[in-house]
Amino acid sequence: MMKKSLLLATLIAAAALAACGKKEEVATAVDAAASATAQAASAATDAASAAAGAAADAASSAATAATDAAASAAAGAAAGAADAASAAGAAASAAIDAATK
Repeated sequence: MMKKSLLLATLIAAAALAACGKKEEVATAVDAAASATAQAASAATDAASAAAGAAADAASSAATAATDAAASAAAGAAAGAADAASAAGAAASAAIDAATK
């Protein structure tokens, strides 16, 4: 939006100066406006690139955290299953002992 406003202002200024017969100053104003527009576009591109890099870093960190949480949960579930299996084995052994007495 700012680039469009700058371009429109430049065109209006160029038309006004051309109507007054100051053609050399118009060319200088147009060149200055074009240079400012190019600098603004470059700054916007740099900002977008930095934002994209930050977003990629954040996504990578989130994926790592999710992977670590899933691995921890899986390890906890495996330990719980091992404990349950051990308890089931002990219960079966107790049942066998009780049946044989």
